Amino acid sequence: MKRLYPLQFKPILKERIWGGTKLRDCLNKPITSEITGESWEISTVENDVSIVENGFFEGKLLTELINEFPKEILGTKVYEQFGSQFPLLFKFLDAREDLSIQVHPNDELAKKRHNSFGKTEMWYVMQADEDASLIVGFKKKSSKEEYLKNLEDKTLINILDTKKVKKGDVFFLETGTVHAIGAGTLIAEIQQTSDITYRLYDFDRVDANGNTRELHIDLALDAINYNVVDTEKKYSKTENVSNEIVSCPYFTTNFIPLKDTLSITKNNNSFSVFMCVDGDFTLIVDGDSYRYGKGRTVLLPASITNYQLSGEASILEIYIS
Repeated sequence: MKRLYPLQFKPILKERIWGGTKLRDCLNKPITSEITGESWEISTVENDVSIVENGFFEGKLLTELINEFPKEILGTKVYEQFGSQFPLLFKFLDAREDLSIQVHPNDELAKKRHNSFGKTEMWYVMQADEDASLIVGFKKKSSKEEYLKNLEDKTLINILDTKKVKKGDVFFLETGTVHAIGAGTLIAEIQQTSDITYRLYDFDRVDANGNTRELHIDLALDAINYNVVDTEKKYSKTENVSNEIVSCPYFTTNFIPLKDTLSITKNNNSFSVFMCVDGDFTLIVDGDSYRYGKGRTVLLPASITNYQLSGEASILEIYIS
């Protein structure tokens, strides 16, 4: 019987008009471009499926492994809910410039229009330059009419809520929340498996060929939540325990400030993912040790229910409740 073990994947690197070099300089990603904006850490998005980079299954696609070991990898409850689909997408993002102002549709709209999941997501700020900020929702309750008028007048930013950010800040963005990552931020992102984004405004930027990027103004109208939303999450940082940050139907994210050794026993309902956002740690499974530094992401199959984390690190722990 082939034994499952903690799985690492080759980063899927994406050039973006707003990207930079922090993924290399801060997280040691093998980028070759000065405008690399994203490192997709674990993905089953079509044409962007993660490839295992360690151990017996090196070179295998994550989708192939899930088809071979569906319940063992995903977990009994996750398999029941999603079948053989891996329901989450994990990324690191480097915004050298502002990202476009955008919104994601909910499950119902995404299914109807794109046969896709919606895109509920959360951001953990790993590093922020001085005065770096994010856009998260409206300052006060808005409407389609007000939104369109400000869009036409190029004053959309005036009615949106801008928040200055620092390392360790967390924002939880339900579908429908208008948002944008601001220049100077390095972010760990956890989201539903979806690549559906409606771009509302892109600051009239052009690419090297003088072309602007496509906007999706009409599609976005019915996707936007025009109410004021509370996106920033406060959480405790007690050492050597899992401190809950976000718990929603799509994922639970905990923060583990590891200072020594933490033993974990869990059921086999869901896989777990660990994103190392600072320091480094060792994962010990059945006497075998696996070491991870800042910027590494590991998928722990659901069939592994007893293990230890050891070291000095800040870790995001993600699973489906």
